[in-house]
Amino acid sequence: MPPEAILDIASLDLNKVIADREGIRQVNPQRYEMEQIDAIVLVDSENHVVAGFKDVRPDEFWTRGHFPGRPLVPGVLLCEAAAQLCSYYVMSRHVIGDGFIMGFGGLENVRFRNPVVPGDRLVLVAKGTRVHRRQSQFTVQGYVNGSMAFHADVIGIPLPVSAL
Repeated sequence: MPPEAILDIASLDLNKVIADREGIRQVNPQRYEMEQIDAIVLVDSENHVVAGFKDVRPDEFWTRGHFPGRPLVPGVLLCEAAAQLCSYYVMSRHVIGDGFIMGFGGLENVRFRNPVVPGDRLVLVAKGTRVHRRQSQFTVQGYVNGSMAFHADVIGIPLPVSAL
């Protein structure tokens, strides 16, 4: 049984973009093939909720091999998209200090429920359950066409840029 929805995704205005890819690049370090979020459409600092989306393209680097003739977004990339959404929230709210980026600290309770394929718009919603400078934890849900495609608990940790 899927978990209770963080919010009613039908209430999201996906045309009201708060940050496009360029805006996301202002706070997230991923570039090129590893940019897994196209837009941010909601930031609710009071409730630690953030939402965004990724339009899955047929020319992405993984489509030729995962799986030939029947491309399916790899689960690891769904988790990466979830982590990037959480990173955007933490970095844009200045939860961690200058000289740090939000690193992927771990995943828990990951479940894949429906396939995500080229042509889909993956809508992601995250709620911070612990938002702190030393470690942040978020519950993330991903939807395609109103149905939950996956959910996970994402753990983020600050990484010093000088160590990278």
